[in-house]
Amino acid sequence: MITVLSGENTFEITRELERRIAAFDGDIERVDGSEIELRQLPDLLMGATLFSSNRLVIIKGLSSNKSVWNDLVDWLPRIGDDLHVIFVDGKPDKRTKTYKELIKVAKVVDFPIWTDRDIYKAEQWVEDEARKQKLVIDKKSIQTLVARVGVDQWQLHHALEKLAVFDVVSSQLIEDVIEANPSENVFNLLDAALKGNFKQVSDMLQTLRMTDDPYMVFGLLSSQVFQLAALAVSDKPSSEVAKDIGAHPFALQKLAPHATRVGRSGAKRMITAFANADASLKSTTTEPWLLIERALASTMQ
Repeated sequence: MITVLSGENTFEITRELERRIAAFDGDIERVDGSEIELRQLPDLLMGATLFSSNRLVIIKGLSSNKSVWNDLVDWLPRIGDDLHVIFVDGKPDKRTKTYKELIKVAKVVDFPIWTDRDIYKAEQWVEDEARKQKLVIDKKSIQTLVARVGVDQWQLHHALEKLAVFDVVSSQLIEDVIEANPSENVFNLLDAALKGNFKQVSDMLQTLRMTDDPYMVFGLLSSQVFQLAALAVSDKPSSEVAKDIGAHPFALQKLAPHATRVGRSGAKRMITAFANADASLKSTTTEPWLLIERALASTMQ
């Protein structure tokens, strides 16, 4: 039996491996595929041994080992039913002959990494995980947690571990205990700019200069300006706009008052300013943080 666990969602892959290992009754071997040599394949893939008739072999990252990966195709027909092999590979090259032959005989389970379009899935996952841990947390607090942490399951998992020591979890507790991800910090920066708080914007930019990459900050700001513009030009409720553009409804709820105030003309001005800043980032040697500051200044007018 052959299984392939692929994808960049290492949390889900780890969970799936733990489940399969817990359910397996026999000898388990774990192998770093990037380091094995061709001469080791017979011992790994030839089924039962004198000491065990039931084996599970977990091979991670074999596709990075080009020479062994290419020769694996010759060994696939020799893997018997008494051996279960699990290949774990984040991004196997699907163009190779080995992969094309592997998927013919293996059960492939893909675990894609979550994106901002998986916000509702992340919130449901947090609710399920909290229930398993007997953690008392309401819907609003779940939304706050996902908005603050993002959809990365490792980060959400660690956040729930921190919150598990409290009897009841609230949005305020989450803001006090859980460190904000870069998106949340950048949202606060944009929020300060939209409120015309020059000093706070200056202070936050100074902090971000020491801790974050300017291109990442600009990308996050641009995304949030796009969300603001989408709200400003739409007659739909923020929850519907969030679904349309794949954004977090909680974040759009916080942007909604600003969208009403800036209106269509203000949104157009901001989009133009950030588009110009983006072009300058790609074509000039102007200091990136200065371009970010200039773009934010457009939101204060």
